[in-house]
Amino acid sequence: MHLVPADRAGHRTIDGHRVCEAIAAIGDTAGVRSWADRFALLADPGRLALLLALHRTGPLAVTDLAVATGMRDPAVSQALRLLRTAGVVAGEKEGRVVRYRLVDAGLRPLLDQCAGDADGASAG
Repeated sequence: MHLVPADRAGHRTIDGHRVCEAIAAIGDTAGVRSWADRFALLADPGRLALLLALHRTGPLAVTDLAVATGMRDPAVSQALRLLRTAGVVAGEKEGRVVRYRLVDAGLRPLLDQCAGDADGASAG
């Protein structure tokens, strides 16, 4: 039970070796927090729809995202502001138009899975 932190070392365990494996699997708590924050961003259907659109199509402006997702422009702007603050998307200004793109490469496999599930659901 070499991985058990000192503050938990006195707790009774059933399978001590598995406890150590579980601790190793969990890893760094900062990494767990970072992924939990990412999942929280994905938990909102509007934000998830925006991310799926950006992932599949590339950079899009707020008005185009609003049409694509069925959301209103202010709701899209608010969601993008949150996603931008979290470092998930970035905006690139071209004249008066700002186009947003996905910049968090870690989310791409999750979005691929979400998109694949959506494709399968609509086909069935």
